[in-house]
Amino acid sequence: MDIDAILRDVPDWDAFLTVDELDESGRRLAAEYPDCVELSVVGTSREGRPIQCLKIGDGPRRALLFGCVHPNEPIGSMMLEYFSRRLAEDAGLRRELGYTWYLIKCIDPDGTRLNEGWFRGPFTPTHYTRNFFRPGSPQQVEWTFPIDYKGLHFDEPMPETQALMGLIERLRPDFMYSLHNAGFGGVYYYISDPAPDLYAPFHQLARDQGLPLSLGEPEVPYGVAFHPAVYQMLGAQAAYDYYEAFTSLDPAKAVTGGTSSGEYAKRFGDTFTLVCELPYFYDPRIDDQSSAGMSRRSAVLQSVDTSIRFHDRLEAIYAPVRGLLTLDSPYRKTVDNFTALARSGSVAKRAWAERTEELTKDATVAEAFDNLVISRLYGGLLLGVFVRMLAKELGDGLSPGRRALEEAMAKAVAFREESLAALEADLQYQVVPIKKLATIQLGAGLHTALHVKGRR
Repeated sequence: MDIDAILRDVPDWDAFLTVDELDESGRRLAAEYPDCVELSVVGTSREGRPIQCLKIGDGPRRALLFGCVHPNEPIGSMMLEYFSRRLAEDAGLRRELGYTWYLIKCIDPDGTRLNEGWFRGPFTPTHYTRNFFRPGSPQQVEWTFPIDYKGLHFDEPMPETQALMGLIERLRPDFMYSLHNAGFGGVYYYISDPAPDLYAPFHQLARDQGLPLSLGEPEVPYGVAFHPAVYQMLGAQAAYDYYEAFTSLDPAKAVTGGTSSGEYAKRFGDTFTLVCELPYFYDPRIDDQSSAGMSRRSAVLQSVDTSIRFHDRLEAIYAPVRGLLTLDSPYRKTVDNFTALARSGSVAKRAWAERTEELTKDATVAEAFDNLVISRLYGGLLLGVFVRMLAKELGDGLSPGRRALEEAMAKAVAFREESLAALEADLQYQVVPIKKLATIQLGAGLHTALHVKGRR
């Protein structure tokens, strides 16, 4: 199969499509190709919006791909926008791949709509933060699959998660692709099982698009690397074991949601799962392997201290008005979840850093950059949601404490803008074109689909 030829035709988009645009495109595709494309509604969102699924082809193997699993991560929806049409138009490609494809461009339409303010740019960390939304763990599609593990018992899947559960249980997919992306960093992958024949193609896809691999800190301390920038799929069991090992807290309270789609799918068969994480922004320090002049332990501990100071300042703004809020908004759910997790996360990370011998080595520039700069971006995103929570309350709420809320809003906006100005001053970033990101994500999916086909 000439994968390169397929990738060359990925469009050069200048914006992300909205939920309505994605839905309309799916309807058009099914109308144009009724012989090979079937459009169905596989569920509804918490707010009652339909969740569309395109079924394309009739191959013997089954592939399930879903985008906007986290609603601030729309790269996958753009990849599926192109790939769904390419599959519909190319009968030879469908036969060569040998799958029946189930494609969901947007599994979380409610949350995705709350991100559409940045979908057309300008693409800067500042504009992204001001218009960013991400739900807390108990409201994330990816992390609300049922699990019973040691003291962790979760069985409150959201309607969106239930839609995926139904497909997973019915299809028992051979290949499943949960479409994520990061905000800043390099390219890295998660796979459910070791697959040495995929490591070189995964690395080459990033090189071909001029993007670095993520060679700094792993996304979570308990990440297991199969190969540089290729990790074992995450799940709630590993998170539980991490909190159990490094804190005296109840791990079941630290893991506030359920498990991942990949861990859940393993209940029903030998599903091979892929995640490909990609950045919106690039800084040359992301893959700099030279010495940073400090130990990795020092870099991690500095990031922990920075996080504690950040959350202390945020809590000082939030505490006086927490009882005045009247709206149970999605923004409030996010703020309450992540602020509650901040302390346990810092305790666990500090203990992990102090006890893990590997962290005594010198930090690379990439590792220091992840700890000292990029971690501030992700912390600042919570501040962006906090400002949106207060704005929603002031606009639609019925609180009698309006003056106190306005004062909190002024402090939060000042904190956000101060943080963003300092962050942008510390960055030397470039915006990564959507085409490059969708190309890597599609290439990884095609290589993995062929790997699974050969394995079976």
